[in-house]
Amino acid sequence: MSNGMTTTPLVPSYTRGIGYQAGLLGGIAMIVSIILMMGEHGTRDDIKARLEEDRSAMLSQVLPVEMYDNNPLEDTTQLEGNPFGGDPTVFLASRDGKLTGAAYEVITHSGYSGTIVLIIGVNANGELTGVRTITHAETPGLGDKIEIAKNDWVEGFNGFSLSNIPEKDWAVKKDGGRFDQFTGATITPRAYVGAVHEGLKVFEQQKLHLQAAVAGLNAVNSEEQP
Repeated sequence: MSNGMTTTPLVPSYTRGIGYQAGLLGGIAMIVSIILMMGEHGTRDDIKARLEEDRSAMLSQVLPVEMYDNNPLEDTTQLEGNPFGGDPTVFLASRDGKLTGAAYEVITHSGYSGTIVLIIGVNANGELTGVRTITHAETPGLGDKIEIAKNDWVEGFNGFSLSNIPEKDWAVKKDGGRFDQFTGATITPRAYVGAVHEGLKVFEQQKLHLQAAVAGLNAVNSEEQP
């Protein structure tokens, strides 16, 4: 029979202590961390596979598959001295054990909105086989024409080298060079042309190093074969 009074549930006194509350919070945080770790572990292989697919697709655009009989994703070395300050990995293309090309990242910090990361492919003769943009923060509708999905401007580098274009021509037309700039945007293509030019210089400087890397990989592969 009710006497009209409400009864307040008894709460153990220890639950009001700082130590208990801190422990409870820590326990919850640990459980959440475990759940996140399990989720990350479960998707790690899928993420890695997607990244490998993206990288393979990008390489196929700057290093035509007919150039090599190896796997450039597996046959790699590094640019000596890391001249661009980013990822120094070089993907090596070879045929019959000889260097036929290479692809690597080039970075410029002179874009209109800062850093632009691109990848260039170069054949053994020092000619560009492809150029693609990896990341940038250039202005949409103007500077983003460096993306192949937005414009084919980057394909204009194909076939050029240090030997078939004079030094003075490695610039946008506004600066007296050979390459088109974008309407309303000159800083972005100016930085890009300069980056590609520097990338070719690095290839010439490190060509012997890259040839030696291919030879070394072939020697290792020969030893591993039964």
